[in-house]
Amino acid sequence: MKVLVVNAGSSSLKYQLIDTVTTDVLSKGICERIGIDGRIEHKMPNGTKIKKEIPMPTHAEAVKTVIAYLTDPEVGCIKDMSEIEAVGHRIVHGGEFFSQSVLLNEDVLSKLRLCYDFAPLHTNAHIMGIEGCLAAMPTTPQVLVFDTAFHQTMPEQAYTYALPYDMYKKYGIRRYGAHGTSHRFVSAEMCKILGRVEGTKIVTCHIGNGSSISAVKDGKVIDTSMGFTPLAGVMMGTRCGDIDPAIVPYIMKKEGFTPDEMSDFMNKQCGFLGVSGISSDSREIDAASLEGNKRAYLTATTLAYQVEKFIGAYAAAMNGLDAVVFTAGMGENNPELRERACTDMEFYGIEIDKEVNAKAHHQPNIVELSTKNSRVKVYLIPTNEELVIAQDTDKIVSAL
Repeated sequence: MKVLVVNAGSSSLKYQLIDTVTTDVLSKGICERIGIDGRIEHKMPNGTKIKKEIPMPTHAEAVKTVIAYLTDPEVGCIKDMSEIEAVGHRIVHGGEFFSQSVLLNEDVLSKLRLCYDFAPLHTNAHIMGIEGCLAAMPTTPQVLVFDTAFHQTMPEQAYTYALPYDMYKKYGIRRYGAHGTSHRFVSAEMCKILGRVEGTKIVTCHIGNGSSISAVKDGKVIDTSMGFTPLAGVMMGTRCGDIDPAIVPYIMKKEGFTPDEMSDFMNKQCGFLGVSGISSDSREIDAASLEGNKRAYLTATTLAYQVEKFIGAYAAAMNGLDAVVFTAGMGENNPELRERACTDMEFYGIEIDKEVNAKAHHQPNIVELSTKNSRVKVYLIPTNEELVIAQDTDKIVSAL
């Protein structure tokens, strides 16, 4: 089945056309500046990239532009729109409504609208992407795949906050997690390597500009670092991660911030950027650290320390550990981070091969990073969220 995978932002729309039989990406690209002026970057089947300014006043126009490029005789990969058999949407937050991927219908869309407050920037953009696809491809089945769904297996003690229980019942305030599609993919790959699902205890580390860490036992999530929103957990590019809650009103009083300004501050001015004072990009921080910048070094080592703590905590939560997986931008391409996070972990049976680890970056392959003597396997597994979305879409649509 040929599935168009869509990841819609407020003014952007990323896309991949995937053949679920071969798992090949036939073409991919991104529409940017939707509603402003419009620009598309399209990758042809031969790898050549095309960039062109095209007016896209709405997401529906962006979808039409994508279809035009996919079906173009010179730069496309299919003859006509009928070859797109289904559309799979990446959805950040499904609240407690969705514990698995679902076929789009009016009831599903109405429930998605109820998730707006959990991820306002993402949810509104996803709805615009869905409506754009409905306008451009009204008869093509569409499937929603939720980042929060894989985390719905967490037990109550893992997702409950120590607030009055009525706050959970009234407002849905609990731990939801994020990056679930990525955690699901790499943990499943790790289970294949271990040769079993039952009895497995895996910590998956999705580390990038946004980061989350999950404890996956018997193939199911029992805990994860992100919380009610993607702000929680380890420090990230511009997000602060876990902090003492009392810091929030303290800064608001000192700086005169409104609630919205405080939220913006914690999401966009903290993390790597705030601690280093240099950048939210780990590559620039690492370069500055090598040049002797103390705050850059502090940033890099603080992140690694936090990752290490979560690995230890989740090993305790699962009463053991079989494997640690690193994935996403930094997890796949930052050997220094992986080495720091796995250093002084002999108590847990983690021993990383420093030479293999140092060479493992900017490549598409699964790499074992642990030594032969390591009781716990450590792996780099490149994530592939788009393939999971395409496969879920295929499975649901094929059953219609």
